[in-house]
Amino acid sequence: MLVTKKRIWKGIVALLVGMLTGACEGTPTGRTATPVALSATSTPQAAASVQIECTPPARLTPAMTEGPYYKAGSPERTSLLQEGIPGTPLDLSGYVLTSDCQPVVGAWLDFWQADGQGQYDNVGFNLRGYQFTDERGGYHLETVLPGFYAGRTAHIHVKVQPPGGSILTTQLFFPDVATNQSDSIFSEQLLVTLLERGDVVRARFDFIVP
Repeated sequence: MLVTKKRIWKGIVALLVGMLTGACEGTPTGRTATPVALSATSTPQAAASVQIECTPPARLTPAMTEGPYYKAGSPERTSLLQEGIPGTPLDLSGYVLTSDCQPVVGAWLDFWQADGQGQYDNVGFNLRGYQFTDERGGYHLETVLPGFYAGRTAHIHVKVQPPGGSILTTQLFFPDVATNQSDSIFSEQLLVTLLERGDVVRARFDFIVP
């Protein structure tokens, strides 16, 4: 009887140790760990981490004027943030998709914009840079919210080119900006979707190309 009780207690102790070990490792005993789904604001690559929302045939992203401040030869980079550039940090990401909602891998995106005070760098390449979409057709840009200047509301310029395809030149706008309605070329079709407001503004925009 004594031996049996000892065996029972050993079994209980072993079970408790196993449960505690599993809890410390973050995986309950006897269960398989399930990856936690990232929310739309969990990572700097937030927008390109959420599910693609697209119903074919998707409407093509409208083209827009290039404007006078484009400069060829910008560096390849996903972050335009640099010390001393004024403006609220902006995390913009999303996808480049075809009209039948297929991701475009290796699409070229070239961004340029004004800083938070509405000033462009026309001497160097501040707030200018290009990148390519990843294996999911996603892109991610770290920059600042652009300021507005006479005649224009806040906007970001971008050129998008699928591999072997034609270049789409367009602009992105921001919701709830008072100067949107006074901008003669503002388009609601080019409004980004705000995911989070705070010290860093997170936004998403999906480009639809032929």
